[in-house]
Amino acid sequence: MSKGLTSRSDDYSQWYNELVAKADLAEHSAVRGCMVIKPYGYSIWEKMQAALDQMFKDTGHSNAYFPLFIPKSFFSKEASHVEGFATECAVVTHYRLKNDGNGNIVVDENAKLEEELIVRPTSETIIWNTYKGWIQSYRDLPILVNQWANVVRWEMRTRLFLRTAEFLWQEGHTAHATAQEAIEETERMLEVYADFAENWMAMPVVRGRKTVSERFAGALDTYCIEALMQDGKALQAGTSHFLGQNFAKAFDVKFTNKEGKIDHVWATSWGVSTRLIGALIMAHSDDAGLVLPPKLAPIQVVIIPVYKTDAEFDQITAIANDLSTKLKMRNISVKYDQRDTQRPGFKFAEYEMKGVPVRLAIGARDLENGTVEVVRRDTKEKQTISRDNLDQFVEDLLGEIQSNIYTKALHFRNQNTREVNSYDEFKRVLDEQPGFISAHWDGTPETEKQIKDETKATIRCIPLNNKQEEGKCIVTGNPSSQRVLFARAY
Repeated sequence: MSKGLTSRSDDYSQWYNELVAKADLAEHSAVRGCMVIKPYGYSIWEKMQAALDQMFKDTGHSNAYFPLFIPKSFFSKEASHVEGFATECAVVTHYRLKNDGNGNIVVDENAKLEEELIVRPTSETIIWNTYKGWIQSYRDLPILVNQWANVVRWEMRTRLFLRTAEFLWQEGHTAHATAQEAIEETERMLEVYADFAENWMAMPVVRGRKTVSERFAGALDTYCIEALMQDGKALQAGTSHFLGQNFAKAFDVKFTNKEGKIDHVWATSWGVSTRLIGALIMAHSDDAGLVLPPKLAPIQVVIIPVYKTDAEFDQITAIANDLSTKLKMRNISVKYDQRDTQRPGFKFAEYEMKGVPVRLAIGARDLENGTVEVVRRDTKEKQTISRDNLDQFVEDLLGEIQSNIYTKALHFRNQNTREVNSYDEFKRVLDEQPGFISAHWDGTPETEKQIKDETKATIRCIPLNNKQEEGKCIVTGNPSSQRVLFARAY
């Protein structure tokens, strides 16, 4: 392996960029602001996809696919929606290229589209135009559809996984007969995201609602999960939106209800993206590389032979193959690295950088003693274990690692969540010990904007099931009935 990473404490941003590269997750592409997700990085996304996809299906949803291109006129139908995305849209104006006669390929000026097409930044408008043909009666409801797709938001300042012009995601779009059903769907999907974040990503999250100014464009209410990264910045890890009847009215999607009356349907949308890989990196990893929770690790166990003779290698290989079979029978992904072009020390460092949860090494002494050296990635603890029932030991160890990674992240969040009661204290804590700050706010967008402009901290959410307590806004001194959660954020 090449030299190690920049320390997180020296330069967190540089550490992150180096880790994405050295762990072989992604790289910048020839297209400005777009990334190439490399096989190892994509395999993490596939693990995420598989888990989430099953969770969606378990809650009654089906997958579909809608066009990448959206007629510009569709965006004009929902004013707040187009306003929210107008500055990020990529627009297709022509449909043909030609040779200019000098060997150059240019846009054919005679091939201008009658109506420009928007490369989807999100699919509400094209989907609701489609739903109009699907829905006539309450018997057609609910529609519970999810789409796995790419979207384009023309970001100027990009960072791999966290913010790129094109990214991968899923977007759920559902239609309901009543407001209550839609609200229940919005809350249900938020809980699905929280369950995934905590039980698969081992990343504790705060469930909450966005303020009016932070809502999704066109939504009546936006729910979110917020996570805390190791540099004390927050990251929005998933959102679920109650859209009311805004899009149904914009696209004239009506139905006959059980009472025989005509009404507009009620809508939700919800989504997470490849930004979750960035969250996974920043929530758990260390100065030696990735730390992956076993449930999302492409390789959960790696076996590395340490030998001097061909005879030793053959003996180790027989043991490794037998162990691999037993681990695979327990649905544990395992790799036996037989490369003779790299020394064991190189391999140890490589798999540490890639965050493989458990490393097994088998050498000459292990052949004599019937043992294996076991190293866990999360704590780097090393122990020598008998090969008897080793598959059971490894399975239990993976569960312990998954739990420990979550516990460590939860402890970090708890240690870096503070209550403050004045604006001076707020600014001091924000600069000295970044993290979540719980403080009273008077509920006005003016105060929210002032805090953001002066400190770059935003209201990440109003936590669900928030404790109601009388207090005074840290800025204005006006009455407040609850604290909200502030942080600087990605």
